[in-house]
Amino acid sequence: MSPILLTFYILSAITLATAFLTIYSKNPIHSAIYLVICFFSIAGHYLLFNAQFLAIVHIIVYAGAIMVLFLFTIMLMNLNKENEVHKPRITRLGAIVVCSAMGLVLLAVFVNSKMIMGDYDTSGEDFQSIKKLGNVLLNEYMVPFEFASILLLVAMMGTVLLSKKEKNQE
Repeated sequence: MSPILLTFYILSAITLATAFLTIYSKNPIHSAIYLVICFFSIAGHYLLFNAQFLAIVHIIVYAGAIMVLFLFTIMLMNLNKENEVHKPRITRLGAIVVCSAMGLVLLAVFVNSKMIMGDYDTSGEDFQSIKKLGNVLLNEYMVPFEFASILLLVAMMGTVLLSKKEKNQE
């Protein structure tokens, strides 16, 4: 077995296990930590596909920014078991049955699929390099890139203004 295939299997096992633990964990902080580990293992898959830029952006955006947002939301909500609505066991059983059925369908698809073996044509140009991506992003897509940055800045300012507590006037 090649080291790349072994790495793929290990990353896949970590991804599936932490995704399951994210859903099944009762503690929301533990769920968030399992989700961060799941994001890192998915970034490992991107590295196996030789998509380094996508892996780094995935870590920065998802594991960094979004998970910090999740953790702050969980901590600000101050979730207690006393305030939590009790969910019946049938709900968990239903979720397990649905996830198991989906897993069996995916397993059947993967078992019955056939690998395509053959040569592929190469143009010699590297489309995955960060230099090429930077040239395309900052030349052809400069305006949408700037609009996205302004939109994110306005959303961040709105979040700060919404979370700011008002002072009582006495």
